Amino acid sequence: MTTKLLYLFDPLCGWCYASAPALATLARHFPQHLELWPSGLFSGAGARDLTPDFAAHAWHNDQRIASMTGRVFSERYRADILHGDGVRFDSGVIARALTWVRALDAALEPQLLHRAQLARYVDGKDTALPGVVAEIAASLASEAGHAADAAQLAEALSGDAVLARDTDARIAAAQALMRQAGIRGVPQLLVRQGDALQAVGSNALYQNDEALAPALRQLLQSPQPPQPR
Repeated sequence: MTTKLLYLFDPLCGWCYASAPALATLARHFPQHLELWPSGLFSGAGARDLTPDFAAHAWHNDQRIASMTGRVFSERYRADILHGDGVRFDSGVIARALTWVRALDAALEPQLLHRAQLARYVDGKDTALPGVVAEIAASLASEAGHAADAAQLAEALSGDAVLARDTDARIAAAQALMRQAGIRGVPQLLVRQGDALQAVGSNALYQNDEALAPALRQLLQSPQPPQPR
């Protein structure tokens, strides 16, 4: 029976950033099972301008996440992103970059997501901009031995119709998975075994390696009851 660990997320979700250690655990221990699925929470219709009210709301939420998980949300991020001029809260560009790197080497996708998160929340870089994201993605790909040109990639992230279509398809599939599992919000981890789909409690994504990996191994070894499609 085919088993998959389906990690649903949005690149600009603070709680998804908080679950980065768990995602690293999944990528390290279960690479053959792991699939990343961007949910589109903050892209397309979910994107918005970063207004002062929304910036205040985001920073308050970020500080709550930091106090609970130890994730860093820097003052540079607060100044240059949340209070920057003309900044858009839009995860579409990163989602397209993740689709691009997935086609190149799926093992690089979790790494690119985390690098983009660090670039935003720690270094204060605007990861809604194609040029910024392309530099991060091209650098990662080059380090892994793949030829990648940041300028060409930035153009693709801005206007490649096939890349946009493929990304939209991934987002639609992620949303269908969430509806099937009866869940809302991200991050979420689903286990698919054959036709059965089971949600793992969100709290598991904020646990350490010692708790998460054994729990998942036990779950992967347990027979799952069939569920209606």
